[in-house]
Amino acid sequence: MNNPIDWLLGLFSLDIGIDLGTANTLVHVKNRGIVINEPSVVAIDISSRRRNKVKAIGSEAKEMVGRTPSHIVAIRPLQDGVISDFDVTEQMIHHFIGKVHGNRIGAARPRVVIGIPSGVTEVEKRAVRDAAISAGAREAGLVEEPMAAAIGAGLPVTESVGSMIVDIGGGTTEVAVISLGGIVVSRSIRVAGDEMNEDIINYARQKYNLLIGERMAERAKIDIGSAYPLERERTMILRGRNLITGLPEAVEVSSVEIREALSGSVQVIVDAVKATLDETPPELVADLMEYGIVLAGGGALLQGLAQRLQDETRMHVYVADNPLTAVVMGTGMILEKPEFYRETLTSMQRKSTIR
Repeated sequence: MNNPIDWLLGLFSLDIGIDLGTANTLVHVKNRGIVINEPSVVAIDISSRRRNKVKAIGSEAKEMVGRTPSHIVAIRPLQDGVISDFDVTEQMIHHFIGKVHGNRIGAARPRVVIGIPSGVTEVEKRAVRDAAISAGAREAGLVEEPMAAAIGAGLPVTESVGSMIVDIGGGTTEVAVISLGGIVVSRSIRVAGDEMNEDIINYARQKYNLLIGERMAERAKIDIGSAYPLERERTMILRGRNLITGLPEAVEVSSVEIREALSGSVQVIVDAVKATLDETPPELVADLMEYGIVLAGGGALLQGLAQRLQDETRMHVYVADNPLTAVVMGTGMILEKPEFYRETLTSMQRKSTIR
């Protein structure tokens, strides 16, 4: 900030970092930490005279999923790491920025950095940037989620050493090898937490003729799901509707069964990591063998996943200290370093030009 006006604005403005995730949106404010962590869900009243009037956003909207009358629809505007509804996404970003910034008297418009999936198109990037500007940001930058996650996990991304991040979110798994402030090799697949939930739903339907909801499937994944045999296998009760009788039913399932249900998705993630390593330059592979692979995102919390990847890659694999918040913490750290902020924006613009 060589310009004294920019420096003065910085004293009175908020710097906001946003992790625009498929499952959850997190907001980080400089000097205040993470102030918002809510589901990326928007409830819309489709019967309103105003087209698609928003009824609720975030936690309140998620409570409505599966429980709404016909004229209210709860949707997730990001599906599989891709923005499926521009207008609703814009309203969601506007809501979260407004919730943090409000209408503070004398406050300058904030700078915003938003972490986005690496698979988004130029049109989607423009939509996200425009949404942030219309929500009151004076400046809006975009950073790819694997880069933000690596920064948030404390990896030496600006140094001439290879770092590997595997960010397993709700809609996508992003695998990237980073060196000298840029992504050298990356791979993005649409297999992550949501797909694992679907695996459990399908398993219950096929094996027990039991129809369960997404929430029940997610609970099973979190409580007893695993990617590697557990020291002590566990069980839990799945509750849903029997597809043959149409009546409510409860079935006890074991962690072995849930692991079997998740095996397909876990193998796809393992294959993506191995394929990325196969494309990585040998000098960087040598660095990775020394420093290991870091897991971030909600999927990193799947029991035994680090051990499974370690066995498959023969490298040290470990989970970041705060995997759920790595991306949003990365956006906050970018804002704290002006030179890094400019470098990140330039890198994104350069990629856009190449594409």
